Formats: sequence, C-alpha cells, structure tokens
Amino acid sequence: MTSSPPGGNTVGAGIEATDLESTFHTVNGVRLHAVTAGEETGPLVVLLHGFPEFWYAWHRQIEPLVEAGYRVLVPDGRGYNLSEKPESVRAYRRETLARDVLELIRADGRDAAHVVGHDWGGIVGWELAIRHPQAVETFTAINAPHPVAFRRQLTSNPEQLRRSWYAMFFQLPWLPERACRYGDFRPLERALREPAPPGTFTDADLERYRRAWRRDGVLSGMLAWYRASARFPSSLSESHVDVPTLVLWGRDDDALVPELAIDSYDCCTDTRLEFLPDTSHWVPHERPERTTALIRDRLES
Repeated sequence: MTSSPPGGNTVGAGIEATDLESTFHTVNGVRLHAVTAGEETGPLVVLLHGFPEFWYAWHRQIEPLVEAGYRVLVPDGRGYNLSEKPESVRAYRRETLARDVLELIRADGRDAAHVVGHDWGGIVGWELAIRHPQAVETFTAINAPHPVAFRRQLTSNPEQLRRSWYAMFFQLPWLPERACRYGDFRPLERALREPAPPGTFTDADLERYRRAWRRDGVLSGMLAWYRASARFPSSLSESHVDVPTLVLWGRDDDALVPELAIDSYDCCTDTRLEFLPDTSHWVPHERPERTTALIRDRLES
C-alpha cells in the first residue's frame, strides 16, 4: 500500500495505507488539512485527534478501517499542524470546532458520518452529537468526557480538580507556550510517553510530533482550545445524547477520573461503556487492535 503525496506531516510518515491522500478544505471560514483514505462510496468515518497530537494520532486505525470497507477522514483540528491557526481565542469555541467537523462531513458529500474522537477530539464529538445529531450516525468517545459529566466531576470531585491543574496553567498568557517549547518540547514528549508503557511512542513518532509542534503558531493554536473552553463556555441548552454511542475508557488515565466515563454513559440513551484495565489516557496507541475492534463493533451495530 502506498501513500501520496509523501513528505512533511501530510501523509508520508512511513504509513502503509491504500489511497492515503492529503487534502485541504476551506470550511467554516478556515482552511483545514485532512488525510483521507478508502473508497469514496464507503461509509464515512471521521477520526478526531486530541492534545497535543495531529492526524497521525490515528495512524494505527486508518488501514484496518479502510480494509473493512470504510472511507476515513482524519483532520488536523484548527490550530494544529497544517490546518489554519486563527489568532483569536474566540475562534476556538467548542461550537465552532463542532461546526468545522460538520462542514468537513458535508465537504465529503455526506449528510452524516460515524464520528470517533479521543481526548479533545472526543469533546468536540460530544458537542457535535448534541448540537447536530442528524449528522452523526454513531459516536465513539475515547477518554473524553461528556460536558455535563465533566462539570459535575470538576465541581464535586477534588481528585478531578487536582488532575486538571494543567488546564488552569494553560489559561496564562505566553508562559505555557514557553514551557511547552522547553528542551525541544520535552514537556509535551513526557505527557505522551510517561503514562504509557515503554515503546508505545517511538522516537520516530516523537520526531513527527515535533515537526508539527515547530510550525508557526501551533502551540498557541493548540492551547487556544483550552483557553476558549474557559473563557467562552459552551452554550448548550440540551445535553442528552440520542446518537448510538460507545464510551471507551483507559482506566489508568492520569488526567481524567474513571467516574467521568460512568457519568458520560448516563448522559446517553443508546450507549455502551467499555473500560480497558491497565491502559492510560493514550488508548489508541496502547491498545490499537482492541480500539479498532471496538470502534468497528459500534459502527456495525
């Protein structure tokens, strides 16, 4: 299987995938980069990455989903890697991020898609499933809490408040960018490597991430997701999710308490909750085969 075109952090990255293509779409007022693969007539699956990653976060899931007959669309979120990086924090409100995904689905010629999100990608997926349920055929949230569940735990669970210290630090101007850049992005590398078993993130993986982090404006763009969440809270008036949902959770997540998964499950009508023991926040990397199998179970049910 070959990738085209190679180079940079588009699709080269040493991945074997059929018809892997780097594309750009102007949607919702910004130019977003995405990787697409699979037959155009296949059911569409949108994979949404979290912080501090980019589309490459899903490189272990793309090929098996394509081989199963799906068309896969994997964007760089606004502010990340090759996507446009608006300067205004307001441009990163959750409803705006959800509309980015909605318009990417439409740009692929679809009315709806299966949506899978990890970390911040899952938070955006929740927003999309609540605001635009007609555009979401199924939703899989991986270590990403429903917004009501997160507010509930943040205000009632001191352990979750303690674990969220970094999000509060990210609200400061300029200092978080400088801290993330220290030692050739050593803090971001530690955030990926330290919770996961040795070898989960290879040196080659980390070099790809560094290339993405070095791009102009990326650090401020990534941090703007946190800043906008605090400054411009979601205006959702309805929070229940009727879309068929899978809540997949690495039980050893050091940033998010497991009670969030249970509370998120309770916010849904048609849902399945799957805990993965001895697994950190980085579920798609640590348990790639199991992650793909569970995603397919949700898609096909």
